[in-house]
Amino acid sequence: MKKELLKVNDLKQYFPIKGGLLGRTVNHVKAVDGVSFTIYEGETVSIVGESGCGKSTTGRAILRLDEPTDGTVEFDGEDLLSLNKSQMRKKRKDLQIIFQDPYASINPRQTVRQVLDEAMEIQNVIPREKRADRIKELMETVGLGAHQADRFPHEFSGGQRQRIGIARALSVDPKLIICDEAVSALDVSIQAQVINLLKRLQREFQLTYLFISHDLGVVRHISDRVIVMYLGRIVEIGDKKSLFDNPQHPYTKALLSAIPVPDPERKKERIILKGDVPSPINPPQGCRFHTRCPFATEKCKTDTPELRAADYMKEGHQAACHYMEEIESGERKPNYV
Repeated sequence: MKKELLKVNDLKQYFPIKGGLLGRTVNHVKAVDGVSFTIYEGETVSIVGESGCGKSTTGRAILRLDEPTDGTVEFDGEDLLSLNKSQMRKKRKDLQIIFQDPYASINPRQTVRQVLDEAMEIQNVIPREKRADRIKELMETVGLGAHQADRFPHEFSGGQRQRIGIARALSVDPKLIICDEAVSALDVSIQAQVINLLKRLQREFQLTYLFISHDLGVVRHISDRVIVMYLGRIVEIGDKKSLFDNPQHPYTKALLSAIPVPDPERKKERIILKGDVPSPINPPQGCRFHTRCPFATEKCKTDTPELRAADYMKEGHQAACHYMEEIESGERKPNYV
């Protein structure tokens, strides 16, 4: 039986909106609103969704880079939200993040050696006299030369800088790495190299990944399980094959229909969603997707659907839709009025 490494329960992240002469809180941006999921040791779980759906905020809230508003985050059996700042700083040895922008996430005034040494110094994982060998090993592990350790970040390309970010995350021997759009800023050919590097490192160091991305092609390649988010909530979750082969939520179907097919003779029906994503300041009642869903009814406007599995779905595959059985069977037709 797989070991639960990370368990997130009813996680909420609300950002206050200030207004008036006294700067009082007049409303909140509900970026993450009741997210629950589990990650098992050694697997890669991806979170996908449109920009603004709350996927990156979820990652930051787990690490307490932004303090969550409510919920629990258990890592290796310990509630991270109950730790004080000093305790959390020590715990971050086991939880690392690779940021989206390889240009902004590395201090431009430090050499690569200083960047890696600083991480090991803060977490006190390796004696000072052994760090030079460790830095050399890290550089070679991520595909860079040991002689490049004394260069500054501006002397590297975007792909090389992201490799430095990966080396920094590895330097403290973490158990879980959150990859926040880790390849989105890179060229396609470099993306493939970095993804293959992440997969190789996972095998070598028994790493667990939470991979946050909007690129479904990348997600399909790297993931074991996939979480689909919309407007701060999870609308579908399941293993990669089940979710990509048999999506149940209308939003997931629309997302997957947008994946390009590398065959000019093969026609693929594209599902075009109408309207824009509602504001997270005042999200719709009931199912948050009902304002754009072609199958929505009055029930969708008032009743919030829970994540559940239909009889024909594989174990672990769940979706939050009132009518997924009727949609699957063809009994319920889309309403494009």
